[in-house]
Amino acid sequence: MDKYTKEELTEALRAVSSIINKCEKVQEKFPGGTSHHSLLKNRLNAMYISKALIEEAIIMHDR
Repeated sequence: MDKYTKEELTEALRAVSSIINKCEKVQEKFPGGTSHHSLLKNRLNAMYISKALIEEAIIMHDR
């Protein structure tokens, strides 16, 4: 991820964190086992991975 600046990574992290927050709030409104709940669960898992990778890239950028 060397092709991204620290500022770009920080902005991406902010956006992904916002998406995570919104998905977590919406997921609470759907009963477990429904397709909407499962879809949001899968999206959240992808966002958690994205967030971790971006955070790691920011740390590596500082080294």
